[in-house]
Amino acid sequence: MKIFGREPAAWAALASIVLQVIGAFVADFDATTQAWANGVVIAVLGLIVAFMVHDGVIAAIAGLVQAVMTLAVGLGLDWSAPKQALVLSLVTAVAQFAVRQTVVAPVSREDLRLAA
Repeated sequence: MKIFGREPAAWAALASIVLQVIGAFVADFDATTQAWANGVVIAVLGLIVAFMVHDGVIAAIAGLVQAVMTLAVGLGLDWSAPKQALVLSLVTAVAQFAVRQTVVAPVSREDLRLAA
């Protein structure tokens, strides 16, 4: 399944990174606000990706890891907003790479017949 020609994991990664950059450089969120906003958005996007790709164990785990890390920042881990954005961007990219490598697209019988 694709959204506007892109895989759900790509949209999830983009939304996550955009929110992190806005929070770090535009809106100037304090560390707690940044952490809670990132945690909620990342967890929801991870679940959406897991649901849409029907093979969502890796996407759900990645979303959970990102949410736990951002909540830890919100609860006292002393990281600046730019540092959070960089770390979460890396986690998102690695998770997307893993999801892309393990998700199998459904193929119709007609497509299989044409491929043969």
